[in-house]
Amino acid sequence: MNIQTNMQNYAGRSLVDRAMRGLTVVATALAIIPLFLIIGYVLIVGGAALNLDFFTQTYQPPVAVGSEAIDPATGLPIDSTLSGSGAIDPATGLPIDPSTAGSSEEQPDLSQVEARGGVLHGIVGTLMITIAALLISLPIGIMAGIFLAEYPDTPFNTFIRFCCDVLSGAPSIVIGVVGFTLLVQTTRTYSGVAGAIALTFLMVPTIARTTEEILKLVPNATREAAMAMGAPMWYATLTVVVPTALSGIVTGALLAFARGAGETAPLLLTIQGNSNLSFSLFEPLAALPLLTYKYIESPFPAENQLAWGTAFVLMMLVLGVNLLVRITTARIKKG
Repeated sequence: MNIQTNMQNYAGRSLVDRAMRGLTVVATALAIIPLFLIIGYVLIVGGAALNLDFFTQTYQPPVAVGSEAIDPATGLPIDSTLSGSGAIDPATGLPIDPSTAGSSEEQPDLSQVEARGGVLHGIVGTLMITIAALLISLPIGIMAGIFLAEYPDTPFNTFIRFCCDVLSGAPSIVIGVVGFTLLVQTTRTYSGVAGAIALTFLMVPTIARTTEEILKLVPNATREAAMAMGAPMWYATLTVVVPTALSGIVTGALLAFARGAGETAPLLLTIQGNSNLSFSLFEPLAALPLLTYKYIESPFPAENQLAWGTAFVLMMLVLGVNLLVRITTARIKKG
């Protein structure tokens, strides 16, 4: 059956439409394929490290297969007959046997070293630091967002928006250096509090700009109805406008949490790391990004595998938070 149309170039328009739809599908595939490749590769490489001990134990020094004598500085097995020789290999920190110096058997077999323990201390530390940073960031970011949305015509508004944009694009290593200079050097100690405050600089702009945009979506009729009942503007904002936009504000908070949980540079310079499980924010703490960084630098292949496992857990944490954001956003649209 022939379709009658008054459009003389209908066939050409239809061809262009199909071509653009095809390009859209290809572009979408190119955008999501790297995500699946990264997740799949990290899962394949680090999957062997995922077990019950990985999630329930803290760091333990690696051991040589069939041996329990481990150098506490390097984690490598020590031959007791060589402990008094005095010759140290600068690459591994192990004593060198003079009888085997220069031979191919001089270097230890790092593949025979077995990693132990898990990343429970890193999971706890990440949650503690990120939640503390979120608790600090929420009141600052929400109040800044309210000011940006409800008082848009003030000169100070433009300055605050500019500062938020600059902080949003600031390299995290710069935030780490500032946190180290202002907090660690001042207090003379690494701590979870220093890490939380450093993450606050990265989380506040996200919360502030998200709060601003979601408050702009609240109809002016809502504000006018509250003020028509005799409520002053500040009271109407806090009791009517903010509760109306609460779901969107929660979305912004979750996005800020996801960003803070994945940052490495600020934590590298502020919390130092800790091999033990600690629940005090005033002490050095471990964190998943920091453990990934340290494990990947280890000379032991077994601990390199732990780094991939840690990276997978961190990625799943961030991915889970982002999925929660999508679910919350979908509920906002339905509501």
